[in-house]
Amino acid sequence: MRRPHAPLRRAATVLAAALASLALAAGTAAAGGPTVPVEFGTDYHDPVTAAPPISTPHTKACEVTVAEAQFKDFTPYTGTYTPPTGCGTPGRWSKVVLRMDGNVKGRQYDRLGYLDIGGVQVFRTSTPEPSQDGINWSVQKDVTEYEKTLSSAQSVDMLIGNVVNDTYTGILDVKVTLTFYAPGHDRTADAPDQVIPLSDGDSVTTGASLTVPRNSERVLAEVYATGSGGGCEEFWYSATTPNASYSCQGGDDGPYREVQVSVDGKVAGIASPYPNVWTGGWSPYLWSVIPSPTAFDVRPLTFDLTPFAGLLNDGKAHTVDVKVVGVPAGQTGWSAPTNVLVWQDAHRSVVTGAVTSYEKDAPAVGNTFTDGSLRHLVTSGKDHLKVSGYLNTSHGRVTTTVERTLTTAIDHQWTPDENTDNQTGTWTDHQLVASNGHLSRTDRTYTLDGRATIDSANRLRVVMSLADQAHLGATRIDDTYQGDATFTLGVAREDRHAVATTSERYRLSGPGEHYDHTLATEQGVLTQDVLR
Repeated sequence: MRRPHAPLRRAATVLAAALASLALAAGTAAAGGPTVPVEFGTDYHDPVTAAPPISTPHTKACEVTVAEAQFKDFTPYTGTYTPPTGCGTPGRWSKVVLRMDGNVKGRQYDRLGYLDIGGVQVFRTSTPEPSQDGINWSVQKDVTEYEKTLSSAQSVDMLIGNVVNDTYTGILDVKVTLTFYAPGHDRTADAPDQVIPLSDGDSVTTGASLTVPRNSERVLAEVYATGSGGGCEEFWYSATTPNASYSCQGGDDGPYREVQVSVDGKVAGIASPYPNVWTGGWSPYLWSVIPSPTAFDVRPLTFDLTPFAGLLNDGKAHTVDVKVVGVPAGQTGWSAPTNVLVWQDAHRSVVTGAVTSYEKDAPAVGNTFTDGSLRHLVTSGKDHLKVSGYLNTSHGRVTTTVERTLTTAIDHQWTPDENTDNQTGTWTDHQLVASNGHLSRTDRTYTLDGRATIDSANRLRVVMSLADQAHLGATRIDDTYQGDATFTLGVAREDRHAVATTSERYRLSGPGEHYDHTLATEQGVLTQDVLR
């Protein structure tokens, strides 16, 4: 027997806008609540998330259509983008918001997609699995950081790879727009002066050549790292060591994964990947209305490379590699397109500097496997990087120290037939950046708790919880999902007798802001939408 969620894998993501359901809040309870069917039918509520809508300034807005396409195979959409002329000077907008609207009906897997503008990956997404009658969804993303790229005409490349045939009938019909807001008195955007793409589409960045402006004073890399493609790396957190008998085996590191960025062969940044669950993962009925956190708007991992800016400013080309630690040699399944964001010194053409200290050990990974009627693999991992460097800028010498610590803790238990397959995972990613006495701290914690069983009637039940938590300075974010879904395997959709209850709560608090939004569903019906 394949592991419970194995027949349900395919890569995909897409984040539905919270605005789509806010009108339901308060009215549902007063009306006695919606009618909930005893099981899933041929139609259900459009995808929604509890995440907050993007705030926008009260200035003039201009909308530009970037792409409009129907994806039915692996042919990319190509076109040309031209910036608007009626909302201020190009590249000096108050905010730029991307929106993707989509619809699909019939039968289809979840699919992973991307949008590149001028070679820069500005958006990575995936799709919901449709109902028979069809669904609509939308995704919003703040893309102000790419305003310099968007300030001139650029090529457009978009792909949501898809397969359409007599069985999988869903054609993905999407439209992408950008809305530009004219500058106002409260403009706070700190967009980079340059965004340098190192790769495009779905590639992994290896051996890329990077040449930055010689007056760079802040350098970040962002990596859209995703395990995908329907293979075991889509469920990388479930991989086992070679001595553990399981349908998805990894290398000696088992399920430990870590994303590293190297400059000229030296590790310059480390990060814990988020355990994305696409809308076909584990059980599709868990995600029929509420996707897992980040599934619709894949957040890039960010690496602060500023301590290396003095080295990079020498006017020479440098080699940048992105590596996913733990993936067995020769095994595919990861995409890691990468951008480098550069802020320049406006008053000096050349900024000199150097790396002054560097601390980095190999990741410490431990796996303990116990065989028996219930097989058990316990995995722990830790990595640490600390690097300092200085720059002689127009406003004096600036010393930057970046310290980052990662931890992994995974507990995986399964029966030999894999009809019981349970696991918990916790990942932490702590970063402290000190620059001439100014401290900036980012603390992220990801958790996953999935419990799957297949009974004698071939009924698969999955109970799942996921959390994406962060402390970003004084701001705290807590995005938590819970679901319980059951259906019959190996039968036609109309004979699955699927049921599911799911919920999401998104809380955000910080100086002068508070947001608390809860959603709940039953059998594809939105039963609760409360915005506090």
